[in-house]
Amino acid sequence: MSQATSNVQTENNVFIKVHGLKKHFPIRRGVFRRQVGSVLAVDGISFDIYKGETLGLVGESGCGKSTAGRTILQLFEPTAGDVYWDGKNLTKLSKEELRKARRHMQMIFQDPYASLNPRMTVGNIISEPLRIQNIGNTASRKERVQELLSLVGLNPYFIKRFPHEFSGGQRQRIGIARALSTNPSFIVADEPISALDVSIQAQVVNLLDDLKRDLGLTYLFIAHDLSMVRYISDRVAVMYLGHIVELGERDEVYDHPLHPYTQALLSAIPVPDVDEEAKRQRIILEGDVPNPAAPPPGCRFHTRCAYVTDICRQEDPEFRNMGTADTPHMVACHHAEMFS
Repeated sequence: MSQATSNVQTENNVFIKVHGLKKHFPIRRGVFRRQVGSVLAVDGISFDIYKGETLGLVGESGCGKSTAGRTILQLFEPTAGDVYWDGKNLTKLSKEELRKARRHMQMIFQDPYASLNPRMTVGNIISEPLRIQNIGNTASRKERVQELLSLVGLNPYFIKRFPHEFSGGQRQRIGIARALSTNPSFIVADEPISALDVSIQAQVVNLLDDLKRDLGLTYLFIAHDLSMVRYISDRVAVMYLGHIVELGERDEVYDHPLHPYTQALLSAIPVPDVDEEAKRQRIILEGDVPNPAAPPPGCRFHTRCAYVTDICRQEDPEFRNMGTADTPHMVACHHAEMFS
């Protein structure tokens, strides 16, 4: 389990800085495909990721988590905002500069069946980033691929096999090996276990945690499995309808949630103890997630919140620190004092 503490959270240790990031997808209709609106998938999020930590990003399906991860890596062009890595603003880099930067930032995709080209061998899949980045020659790439297969727990002599010859868990290990091929320092793991059998999920998460420790990696771990996020993450960010509504150290967020949405998510986590589960109060959110193309005014959660007041319907809450300067606990709720 990750053991990072607040003493790593200094300005000098900021590895990725996300500021005011937005990604809006146009809605087009009619014969001439005129734009009639936008889906506000990510709508002005700001946070830091510290070197050597795992930041867990959680929320319901459709809240913008995966879009946020892809936009941070510039796989989606941002509508607005900035992403800083190593002092460079990724949103301002040329295509060639961005290509060079990408060797240091990689992604593990959600679906191990769709993310691997079925016509390519495992050796070609894992070595492809090395060819794109002009790293090494044919012999050194083959050696690197075999080294990576061993690192993720697969037989290094499987390089001539094709993806269909592997199970889902093995395919995801191949995807992890591909992400590690260029020796990156930052990895976005986009729900890397959600498509796997429960029995395999823990193995993959433990592998990711071991790789982080051994290779000095920094993760943005996107998931909706809150139990797994608590296991692997150092800090946790909670996302709702394109906004970050709570952000803090893992145990602080899980033990003292300050946003009603976070409280509802945590109440859904199963408890192994039968007696404890029977006593626990489950928070059931009423209604559906609003349309991201037409989010409600004020606090976006107010349509489903049990504590809603007039100010919630009218004003977007400030994202403020309810913790300390050393261990910040950020929350966007007008009534967070009720829960502190």
